[in-house]
Amino acid sequence: MFGNFDINFIIFGVMPYIALTVFLVGSVVRYERDPFTWKSSSSQLLRRKQLVWGSILFHVGILTVFFGHLIGLFTPIWVLDALGVPYGLKQWMAVLIGGPAGIAALIGSTMLLHRRLVDPRIRVTSTTPDIVIMGLIWLQLAIGLLTITQTLQHMDGSEMVRFMTWSQSVVTWNVNAWVTVVDVHWLYKLHIFLGLIITILFPFTRLVHIWSGFAAPVRYLLTRSGYQIVRSRRRRPLEERRHAFDKRQGESSPATTTPAE
Repeated sequence: MFGNFDINFIIFGVMPYIALTVFLVGSVVRYERDPFTWKSSSSQLLRRKQLVWGSILFHVGILTVFFGHLIGLFTPIWVLDALGVPYGLKQWMAVLIGGPAGIAALIGSTMLLHRRLVDPRIRVTSTTPDIVIMGLIWLQLAIGLLTITQTLQHMDGSEMVRFMTWSQSVVTWNVNAWVTVVDVHWLYKLHIFLGLIITILFPFTRLVHIWSGFAAPVRYLLTRSGYQIVRSRRRRPLEERRHAFDKRQGESSPATTTPAE
């Protein structure tokens, strides 16, 4: 029954769709059910030390890596061909830009993780998901940097094209997409697997606040410039409450008399 079973099919053929489904549906459900947990839970007020530099290095590095992966993997290959961009040049750009960005993100995440584990005030306010997701991101960054050792052996861009083909085949519902990466180096496989795990855990951790960062420019700068959206628990409209307050103030004011002339 399981003679033809291949774990690669599960990881690279089935798991991406599970991860994307949980990522999207889980984010929506959390926003609807627990909107007040939709935040980064910053610990800056507890202790600022290590936070500033660690946060800057981590966020700048991780955003560069994220958008680098997004553009690099999902740019159609025919676009590169039409623009005359050599695959080898794109590979060098990935190494020269992604490498330093990954190092910066790893240093920043190390500082933030150390702060969260060692500082007693931060540790007591940290939840298990906070520590687990930060540890997984640190491991993912470390493995990503290790994959450079393999990338440097394929600077013709051949491996890069395989990952581009796999990524684009997944989003176009090609059931045979997994075959493209079945025989790549195990470091690449581990990097992809861990990325899918982080994607699945995304809606259940503080990472969910990233949605707010992407949505804020559209909502506030383009559609609601000058306004801040808040959720209110008032049972009565604000205007009705104001009138009730004015009425009580009028009833409690002492009567005034006009002195006789």
